[in-house]
Amino acid sequence: MVTAVTSAFGDPTRRRVYLYARESGAGVTASQVAQHFSLHPNVARHHLDKLAAGGYLDVTSSRAGVAVAGRPSKRYRSNGPAPVLESSKPGEELLVTLLGGALALVPQQAAEEMAERVGFAYGCKLAASMPAAEGQRSFRSALHAVADALTAHGFSAHAEARGRSMALVKEACPFFDTALQHPVICAVDRGMVKGMLSTLYGRATGPAQWSSRAMGDESCTTSLPAGA
Repeated sequence: MVTAVTSAFGDPTRRRVYLYARESGAGVTASQVAQHFSLHPNVARHHLDKLAAGGYLDVTSSRAGVAVAGRPSKRYRSNGPAPVLESSKPGEELLVTLLGGALALVPQQAAEEMAERVGFAYGCKLAASMPAAEGQRSFRSALHAVADALTAHGFSAHAEARGRSMALVKEACPFFDTALQHPVICAVDRGMVKGMLSTLYGRATGPAQWSSRAMGDESCTTSLPAGA
């Protein structure tokens, strides 16, 4: 139960989206949530679908107010008693906000390089503290270890195979609210992944593809060649 609640409400924005939907007796649509919280519509839809998948919101479809030609719009309503939601540790959100604000004062390219270097160093340190594996880690096992470490740090991540690639999918992000205003902070996440993989796997992994919900993509995903 604790794991399910953490997965559904691991993102502070998602908690606010849930409370907003709960306060609306008629339910809410993704477009309403996007407008209310100044989110990209895909990001708003992701939060609502995640809450619905966890059983915290009911979904009904209506042909009235079709968002996309031929596709019924979805309305999300709360159901049952509200779960107990733990707030972040005191000061955590303030620190992340201050970090985003500090990076915004630096030219974008320099800020991204700085944020990625910091994330890389932390990722290396994090990986070095993990229990040693018996023998050489495979790329797949290294990526799963990275996913577990990210989840412990609030990213709710998992690794999955996608054809000839492996994907590291992050369904929550402790930086998300700040990243919406300062997308450069996503470079910290990229650096952490690179740092952990370089330490756990020990050699080049090939070119990676990155996507970010804070930048308008469908998901926060790192895709790497499975044969790396």
